[in-house]
Amino acid sequence: MENAIQLLKEQFGTEFGADAVRSVASQVGTSYATLSKKLSQYKVSRGKWNLEVTQEKVEELEKEYSAPAVEGVATTNFVKQNLIPQKDDTFVNFGNFSDIKKIIQSRLFYPAFITGLSGNGKTFGVEQACAQLGRELIRVNITIETDEDDLVGGFRLVNGETVFHKGPVIEALERGAILLLDEIDLASNKILCLQSILEGKGVFLKKIGQFVKPAAGFNIFATANTKGKGSDDGRFIGTNVLNEAFLERFPVTFEQDYPTLATEKKILTNVAESLNIPMVKEHTDFITHLCTWSEIIRKTFNDGGIDEVISTRRLVHILRAYSIFGKKEKAIKVCLNRFDDETKSTFVELYDKIDAEFQQTETENKTEG
Repeated sequence: MENAIQLLKEQFGTEFGADAVRSVASQVGTSYATLSKKLSQYKVSRGKWNLEVTQEKVEELEKEYSAPAVEGVATTNFVKQNLIPQKDDTFVNFGNFSDIKKIIQSRLFYPAFITGLSGNGKTFGVEQACAQLGRELIRVNITIETDEDDLVGGFRLVNGETVFHKGPVIEALERGAILLLDEIDLASNKILCLQSILEGKGVFLKKIGQFVKPAAGFNIFATANTKGKGSDDGRFIGTNVLNEAFLERFPVTFEQDYPTLATEKKILTNVAESLNIPMVKEHTDFITHLCTWSEIIRKTFNDGGIDEVISTRRLVHILRAYSIFGKKEKAIKVCLNRFDDETKSTFVELYDKIDAEFQQTETENKTEG
């Protein structure tokens, strides 16, 4: 038995399925049925084993987190865990962060809609506000396919039994957590199942006949690249025009801009330090050049001179690539490859004008190659 467990760990890790058990059973000269029976204390579900979780622990969790909501109907919640986000040392307070934090800190039900271009910290800000305040956060990424079953919950087959599995919205309601609906403008009209919840009234689960009240502290934030009116310029393809009654249930809308040059430099400096990039003049100059470059591009974009923009997220991508490859020209170019050739060329030429050493370094690298 010990030999079989050792082989399972070495070949498949601590979590494995039936195929792994069959393989090891063959290696130790026994049958699948015999070995699976000997592993019964580690069985966590049908055809699944975990050597770090005993059956006693599984039954304990099932007893604690599975209870009938109404007579004859079994329900399951998420496995209980700490949902408070971790604090990120690279985070810098800017834009609407202070207002968002005040809303969360108030523990009042006051839904907020946050709109802005991609990669400017909308989601990150809500996450870090919860981290600083020690509040649980449940994030749901919305798509055109998201429906009531995904959000509120539905029936699932668990160990041969049909049970009602509560969705993330119900989990947030019951825990008094912050519910973050990310990319809300990708949703279809199926999102209207949240109408009563957006009024702070809870929701009646018609499938099991149970009413769920929001616990104290529950609140909703939604992020989007548009204001729920669609994307006329086609930049954010797939975004939809949201129902006016749905949008009206958000008392406030925050417009998130990109950080200022000084703030962005601080963000990139924090990221560089987290990547163990030495803060010598060469690297601090690179960060300054990147921020100046992005600011010029954004101003040109706002004036209608170009159709693309460099986000704060993309600057972080470039810095991470630099920490990997050690060459700023390569870091910039691989992170600009997502753009069309004309835009990429324009952006590279602009950076070359800002950083006098860029072209020289590029030429030296080509010579070495």
